[in-house]
Amino acid sequence: MPSTPGRAWLLRLVIAFSFAQGAVSMARPAVSYRALSLGADERAIGVIAGVYALLPLFAAVPLGRRTDTGRCAPLLPIGVVLISGGCALSGTAGSLGALAAWSGVMGLGHLCFVIGAQSIVARQSAPDEQDRNFGHFTIGASLGQLVGPIAAGSLIGADMGRTSALALLVSAGVAAVSFTSLWRIEHVRSAAPGAGRAASKVPVLGILRTRGVPAGIFISLAVLSATDILTAYLPVVGEHRGIAPAAVGVLLSLRAAATIACRLVMTPLINLLGRTALIVVTCLLAALLCAGVALPVPVWGLGVMLVLLGFCLGVGQPLSMTTVVQAAPDGARSTALALRLTGNRLGQVAAPAGAGLIAGVAGVAAPFVMLGGLLLVAAGLGLRRSPAGHSPTPPPPEAGGSAPRPPLLKRRRG
Repeated sequence: MPSTPGRAWLLRLVIAFSFAQGAVSMARPAVSYRALSLGADERAIGVIAGVYALLPLFAAVPLGRRTDTGRCAPLLPIGVVLISGGCALSGTAGSLGALAAWSGVMGLGHLCFVIGAQSIVARQSAPDEQDRNFGHFTIGASLGQLVGPIAAGSLIGADMGRTSALALLVSAGVAAVSFTSLWRIEHVRSAAPGAGRAASKVPVLGILRTRGVPAGIFISLAVLSATDILTAYLPVVGEHRGIAPAAVGVLLSLRAAATIACRLVMTPLINLLGRTALIVVTCLLAALLCAGVALPVPVWGLGVMLVLLGFCLGVGQPLSMTTVVQAAPDGARSTALALRLTGNRLGQVAAPAGAGLIAGVAGVAAPFVMLGGLLLVAAGLGLRRSPAGHSPTPPPPEAGGSAPRPPLLKRRRG
């Protein structure tokens, strides 16, 4: 395998992803406020949010197939154009149907960008660099998730129709800033003979039956569901406990900041504990902390729990990417990453719906107990995903990637 390129491409990718994710994180609450200004009720807002997550499901696997057999970088500007266009047109939409459609375009753009970006990281990282590089890559998402909602909240005011439209137009401009970093990110290499044909010979069910792939998909789904439901239901919990909205915003920001901190120290944590142990321990702790949010603790105690929870949740996304990439068959890694994103989107639809049903029956704290159970299952799958039950770390002589890739991957799957 050729020597891997320097890391300047990764920094540019993180910067581009920060702006793209920030635009989406800014636009999604603005879309809800825009829908309210157009007369939507809670059910209509749920449908619009569902379109964002559901529409891209049909495109994920075809995009992954295309990326397996060709270049990844073209998906990045396409994604930015769709995100920016979806944001701007959502701001000018005059009906709920049009708003839902443009929200779906925004979701499709986000999917294009993420599939292309994750495939670049997988393709251009040596096996022993994947955990670190995926961890740094996801810092871009965390930065966007930290800044985007704050920016939206600062723009949206009493005149909901006008200010939500302004926020959506600003988010379109934020997405467009990503173009400034989309240069020399992908280092084109000559494809191995038959690599293009290999991707078409691996059926989706074959990828899903590969040991490690289902576990990686479910871990990612569980962690993302926890993050989404925490963001959606903590304001409700705060309302029931008399916690001011400003304090809830600070609590959510603490969670996002802790996730960023976790990803900055991902490599030392893996060296200390090993990948498998790190996934299992953080999922177990996150399960306990999610259940703890349901307890009537004071605000400072809730803040401590959310910092710890944010740190634990920071592990699942990057390490699930590595798990899926290293477990997937040769020539189908981008398709496997696309399937992981498909699982994420299904979780974004099913988990809030399930949380809503549980909250309606058992109270607003009940969804956090449900999340605890979901993360416990993820911890069990993380423990079983490895045939040898340990986290493989290749010996130093092989770290540079000079050995043939398939045998190295077999050793690293353990």
